[in-house]
Amino acid sequence: MPENPSANREITLTVNGREVRRTVPVRRLLIDFLRDDLGHTGTHAGCEHGVCGACTVLIDGDPARSCITLAVQAEGTEVTTVEGLTPEDGLSPMQQAFKDCHGLQCGFCTPGFITTLAAANPEDHPDDAAIRELLAGNLCRCTGYQHIVEAVNKAWGRTPG
Repeated sequence: MPENPSANREITLTVNGREVRRTVPVRRLLIDFLRDDLGHTGTHAGCEHGVCGACTVLIDGDPARSCITLAVQAEGTEVTTVEGLTPEDGLSPMQQAFKDCHGLQCGFCTPGFITTLAAANPEDHPDDAAIRELLAGNLCRCTGYQHIVEAVNKAWGRTPG
């Protein structure tokens, strides 16, 4: 028998290194849980269809769209938001490179890009074309992507190419 859509369930997961236990409606989206229940507002709701990438978080180290993932699906996992990627003493190398290379303009999409890149192995993306392919699931309406690719190269310690 299908679960009652108004039912609640207790979940336990780790968010940015801290264990969290909450009772949530079974249909609560992970993005709403992160933003509204836990205050992790760096994860942005863009298209709300899993297309734009603004809501990207890491679930057990892999990029996932939090706008199409239910909070109950994250039971027992480790979730990392952009806040969890930011060192207490400043910016991560990727965040600093985005700043230095003008890889962000309005900044709305930036957390999704940074989170996607946190899971990437630079060796798997040896040139600009491979970086663009990696980032194809993250949409930006401001930058034209060139500065984002330059930022990735800088953070990964190489010249564009």
